[in-house]
Amino acid sequence: MDLNSIGCVLLGSTVGLVLRMFVKYKFKIKKGFYINNTSLVNILASFFLGILVALNPINHNLLLLFYVGFLGCFSTFSSFIYDLFVLFKSKQFVRLFLHYIEVIVLSFLFFYVGYFLIKVF
Repeated sequence: MDLNSIGCVLLGSTVGLVLRMFVKYKFKIKKGFYINNTSLVNILASFFLGILVALNPINHNLLLLFYVGFLGCFSTFSSFIYDLFVLFKSKQFVRLFLHYIEVIVLSFLFFYVGYFLIKVF
């Protein structure tokens, strides 16, 4: 891996991390329903991934910048698993199941929406 590739990953991961921290700690939804901010980050990452897959960039540095760097640091799979573990540990099995389904289904739906928007327009 050359220095240019490393720079792309570092830049993308820095932006992804800053945006993730902003959404996780500063962004509040108060519109009649509650969604965990970690879930929101994963859903947004899926939306961005759908857009990137539809655009199909062939430039290697763009792939490193967005796929590896930005989305790698923006999405929070380990936080999702930790949330599931906390629910499991506290024996909240119904919430665990609903949270799992919520993130998986909404993430896939938003991936498809991002992909579809680019392909249609």
